[in-house]
Amino acid sequence: MKMQCLIIDDEPLSRKVLEKFLEELPGLELVGSCSNAFSARPVLQEQSVDLMLLDINMPKMSGISFLKTLLNPPLVIFTTAYPEYALEGYELNVVDYLMKPIGFDRFLRAVNKAEEIFRMKKSAQIPSSKDRLFVKADKKLYHLSFDEILFLESYGDYVKIHTTEKVLVALGRLKTFLEELPGDSFFQVHKSFVIPLSKIEYVEGHQLKIAGRFIPIGASFKKRAGEIFGATHQADS
Repeated sequence: MKMQCLIIDDEPLSRKVLEKFLEELPGLELVGSCSNAFSARPVLQEQSVDLMLLDINMPKMSGISFLKTLLNPPLVIFTTAYPEYALEGYELNVVDYLMKPIGFDRFLRAVNKAEEIFRMKKSAQIPSSKDRLFVKADKKLYHLSFDEILFLESYGDYVKIHTTEKVLVALGRLKTFLEELPGDSFFQVHKSFVIPLSKIEYVEGHQLKIAGRFIPIGASFKKRAGEIFGATHQADS
C-alpha cells in the first residue's frame, strides 16, 4: 500500500524539489501540494493523508502552529531552513526534521523511517467484535470486553489502554481505537483521552474522575461533553 503524501511549503522551488523526490519513490503517492496551512486543511479533510512534508516558517500560520491544531495528524516530516525549531519539532513527535536545501539521500532516510512506522501501524490494525476489542501488546493479542476498559490514553505513536486489571501499551493512534469502540458508550473528552461513559464517577469543572484518576476535558470537546453528560444525567433522573 502506498503512503499518501501532502506537501505544505510556501516556497514554490521547495515544493518542486519535494515533488520530484516523491516521483522517484514508488511507495509514495502525492495527493496534494499546498503553499500554506489554510489551503492544506481541505485536502486533509477530503483525502486520506499518511505523511505530511511540512515547512515550519510560513506566513500567517507556521507549520508548528498548524500541526498543533490537528487532533489526529498524519506522520510528519518537518522541512525548514531554521535549525532553532528542531527541539520543538521533536517534542511534537515528528518523524524527522530536514534542513534546507534538502538532498535526496537525506530525504530518503527520513522517508524510510516514515515508511517503517507506517508499516508497523498497518500491521497493528485492530479487529473488533460486537462487545470486545482486540489489542496487540507485549507480543500478545488481548481480547478485552468493553466493560473492563476504564479509559484510553494517547502516548505518542502508542495508546495506553487502562483496564480494571492492567495497562496495555499498543501501537496505533487514538482515533483508530475510537473507531472500533461503540459510539454510544465511548466518548473522546480530550485529544489524548477516550472514556466509557459508564465508568465516570463524577464530572467537576474541566475534568472528570474514573477509578481514582482525574482526566481533563479539552476545550474543543467541552461543548460536546456537556451535551453527552447532560443527556446522561436527564436519562438517569
